[in-house]
This record gives sequence, C-alpha cells and structure tokens, in this order.
Amino acid sequence: MRSIVAAVIACVSIAAATVASAEPPAGAAACSGCHPSSARGPSPVARLAGRDRAEIVKAMQDFRSGVRSATVMDRIAKGFTDAEIQAIAAWYAEQK
Repeated sequence: MRSIVAAVIACVSIAAATVASAEPPAGAAACSGCHPSSARGPSPVARLAGRDRAEIVKAMQDFRSGVRSATVMDRIAKGFTDAEIQAIAAWYAEQK
C-alpha cells in the first residue's frame, strides 16, 4: 500500500514540476511532428494545446492498450510510461 501511495505522489510531483516548466517534458517534442502546436487554424490531427489533461491521459492509455484503434498512435503510446503520459498531458493542458 505504501508503494502505491509513493508512486502516486511521485507521478503527481513529476506532473506538477513539468507544468511549472516552460520547457516540454521528455517525449512531448515527438507529439509536435503530427499534432499542431497551437490551438488555432484548421488541422486534420487533434490539437493537444489546452486540451483537458484527463482526456489526453485516457486517449494515450487507450491507444497503448489497443482499446482505441489508430494508424500510428498505438505504437507511439506503447513507448511511454504512465508517469511520462501524465507529465506530457499536464504540460499540453497548460499550453494555450
């Protein structure tokens, strides 16, 4: 039980530290290859800037587990840990 609590605290701490940083967390740069960096203008690919953190986390977990089908995101999502997904989602949610 203590290890679960410690893991949750670590994830929240990583996410909070990442949000406070102007620099994207490790792995977030890979997203900008397909996802637009701003929330403006038309795009066939979902914009991540300003999206709800929980929505991004859920989508990444669904891609990683295969619940949500994709052409490439399922393979990309498998390369991220839960902590990395949380940090990336928190950072993108703070972008405007």
